Amino acid sequence: MRLKNKTAVITGAGSGMGRAMAEMFAREGARVVCADISGKQDEVAASIGNAATAVHADVASEADIKNMIAVAEQKFGRLDILVNNAGFGGEMKPLHEQTAESWDRVHSVNIRGVFLGMKYGVISMLKSGGGAIVNITSAASVVGWKHHSIYGAAKAGVNQLTRAAALDYAGRNIRVNAVAPGTTWTGLVKQSAEHPEPPPGIFVLPGIPLNRWGLARDIAAAALFLASDDAAYITGVVLPVDGGYCIGFSGMGAENPGKAAQR
Repeated sequence: MRLKNKTAVITGAGSGMGRAMAEMFAREGARVVCADISGKQDEVAASIGNAATAVHADVASEADIKNMIAVAEQKFGRLDILVNNAGFGGEMKPLHEQTAESWDRVHSVNIRGVFLGMKYGVISMLKSGGGAIVNITSAASVVGWKHHSIYGAAKAGVNQLTRAAALDYAGRNIRVNAVAPGTTWTGLVKQSAEHPEPPPGIFVLPGIPLNRWGLARDIAAAALFLASDDAAYITGVVLPVDGGYCIGFSGMGAENPGKAAQR
């Protein structure tokens, strides 16, 4: 019960890593606001029970973010934990084939959404005496991924938002950290529709030192740690959860090992 009596807001909670976080946080005693744009947040909240509530939120919308935080305060009295998880990769193309519209679309969710979540999450936490923010970034923010210039730039921006905010609020009892997943088996991988988890020995990824896909629960467990009091002396960290991928490739423009499987 590492999150007993705490209230957490999780964006992108309708599926994948966000759903795994919502379920894991609830098992650890948290009251959870499941936020998503898909409509699937209602099913997730219902499956958790009275400890959860659902809210429709487009994280690129300032009004939706304000409402999301207000729901947490009105339903559960306060906000203790915010996980900015919602995001998407956009098109995988060389930079010169990318469009300004794609840039705006990817950045509106992946970095504007995180900025807005942090802004209004911090305002709420300052009223109640502190809290913990966990931003979900990507291995693509640490090393270069071919054909992911726009996404990688957005996620690298999230890393810097995390570090700067950690310093801004270290004296106000608000910790700000990030998790950088590597290639993770979620609904973005086409084969996951038939196989909820990667079948043993079939989808082996070259270049992953731990020699397996990441799972949604791996990312959820890292977010849980950073959100909990077990990480009370940790702030400003970008924690890779990538099977050793980032230490194996030092920014040399490595291929995303899951690229072919995601198509």
